[in-house]
Amino acid sequence: MMDHRTIEHIAVVDLTDGAPELNPAYRYLVKEARQLGKEVIDRCNLTVLFVEGQEHLADFLAENQVRVVASLPCYTAENVSKQRGGGVFEKSIAALQMLNSLGYGKEGSPLQLDLVYNPLGAFLPAAQDVLQVAYKTELFEAYDITFNNLFTVTNMPIKRFADDLYRKGEMEPYMNLLLSSFNPVAVDGVMCRDMVSIGWDGALFDSDFNQQLGLGVGGQSVPVVRSTDRLLHTSMSMGGTKDQPM
Repeated sequence: MMDHRTIEHIAVVDLTDGAPELNPAYRYLVKEARQLGKEVIDRCNLTVLFVEGQEHLADFLAENQVRVVASLPCYTAENVSKQRGGGVFEKSIAALQMLNSLGYGKEGSPLQLDLVYNPLGAFLPAAQDVLQVAYKTELFEAYDITFNNLFTVTNMPIKRFADDLYRKGEMEPYMNLLLSSFNPVAVDGVMCRDMVSIGWDGALFDSDFNQQLGLGVGGQSVPVVRSTDRLLHTSMSMGGTKDQPM
């Protein structure tokens, strides 16, 4: 249970999952957070805008000035269908057009729309700035869609992606690719240097990836931290346990 002082220090409420909008308390949480003056980010899969019962979701997001960060693995139907299944690309495009019609992603509008790209397989994304230009050009010319920023994500070899790599015999080559592509300049920007992930029950993790794996701080099994004193004497790993590569 957070006390009032802790809540006052929260600047951004970042809502994520497969489809956080389907949580029955989602709209209540968004409204209350906005009334407190907090920025709210919705990590949206876009197709949720067409789920039964969510017909007015886009209007709700716009009315509450929720920042939308939407997953779109490619700007072509073929590649999106390979990763997400048939029909997903068409719904995603329609959702982006709907958000644009409300002012999202438009120049001078306070409604921010960002897209996220992650590779479709065991390879690394292209440079973010280069890929952003391609996305903006292709989506605008083909569908008259605009957006603010594109973020690229490198797939971590965990969970379903790891299972797929093992099944295809690609785990070792992919790990070697990550190791050979390590960029020491990026270390200063690694989020676990100045941010931790905390579960609803107080469990502490040094990255959201380790939270998904159930690896608590220092490789322990989900430790619960009840005081900042312990934090001051705890080593943080860099995206994994201390003996694992980033």
